[in-house]
Amino acid sequence: MTAYKEYKIIHVVEGGCGTLLLGSSGLPLKKLEATLNEEAASGWQVVFQVLENKRFWLFWTRETVIVTLGR
Repeated sequence: MTAYKEYKIIHVVEGGCGTLLLGSSGLPLKKLEATLNEEAASGWQVVFQVLENKRFWLFWTRETVIVTLGR
């Protein structure tokens, strides 16, 4: 088990316009990939991640990825 001295949380949310117009739009994977690559270059490692579905307005739900980084 690795002991980390500091942690950082990244919160990436599915787009709202696509959710309203199409019912779902998917997570912005290119943005998530670019962000994780930037953080990895700074010495951060992924410790844990969770997918969460949250209610969006009345009828829709949006997917969210919460990533915990440590170094």
